[in-house]
Amino acid sequence: MPPISVVFGLIAFAGVFLFFLGVSQMRRSAGGAEDFQARLAAYGVTTAGAAALPQSAGMRDTLNRLFQPAADRMGRGDAKKGKPSVAEQLQRADLKLRPSEFFLIQLGSGVLIALIVYWRFNSIFGILTFVIGYLAPSFYVRYRISQRLKKFNNQLGDTLTLLSNALKAGYSFAQAIDTVAKNAIAPIGDEFGRAVREMNLGGSPDEALSNITKRIASPDFDLVSTAYSIHRTVGGNLAEILDNIAYTIRERVRIKGEIQTLTAQARASGSIITALPILLAAFMFFVTPTYFQPMFSNVIGWALIIVACFLIFIGNLIIRRVVAIEV
Repeated sequence: MPPISVVFGLIAFAGVFLFFLGVSQMRRSAGGAEDFQARLAAYGVTTAGAAALPQSAGMRDTLNRLFQPAADRMGRGDAKKGKPSVAEQLQRADLKLRPSEFFLIQLGSGVLIALIVYWRFNSIFGILTFVIGYLAPSFYVRYRISQRLKKFNNQLGDTLTLLSNALKAGYSFAQAIDTVAKNAIAPIGDEFGRAVREMNLGGSPDEALSNITKRIASPDFDLVSTAYSIHRTVGGNLAEILDNIAYTIRERVRIKGEIQTLTAQARASGSIITALPILLAAFMFFVTPTYFQPMFSNVIGWALIIVACFLIFIGNLIIRRVVAIEV
């Protein structure tokens, strides 16, 4: 029977998970009231005397005050190196979480995995697995960012065509953006919807497009933002410019698809070669601990593990460099 500390740890993790799941659902059902208040504050508009918008529970604010300083220190980005902060990553992944809430999820994930390994093997190695559990949510966020960016880029060509057609029909650029926001699907529909709300609060279309570029970090959409900025300065036929950009983006997407097809075998080989020894070692460690124990109880075993990890990393890096073809 597992120790009582493990049981309480599992219950605590489940409680934290359900709590933040409820917070996320509350934010979605509230229609982004908190984000709306933040945008009002950014434009100098106060809500004093107005009807109170839906607020979250006091416990959530208490947890935010307790863990926000630690989350700020751990999740501070580096603008010089182009590294986004945790708040920017959560925004790009479209996760309705504060940095402090994400920090708590990381802690809960790390503690859960460490307790499971410690209970199974009763070894100090369980503490080391805390790092793996702590980093697991970050990997999930990066995966969501990449998938969302891929969907955004795939939809961008058709969206620009819709934007160009709206301009040709006599709409203003702001009205054309509103048309896209009402007709496009997520994620591009959500981003253009945010742009419409920003313009309704007094922002310019130039600023709205620039904010989309910051949130999505899409080089393709950066072309659109730059083209509109130049058009505001020098003039020209914006609809024709958007048509040309849409054609360029479609060609880039097509060429990228062909490259993905031609390099699929090499990428699959790299993934298999990288994952196979790791999965086999994990399988042996969990199924037959006594068979794998000499690798951790001997200096030579640790040296072999370090050398093997280094060689796996180098092999995976070389394969990625070979199949990474810029378009």
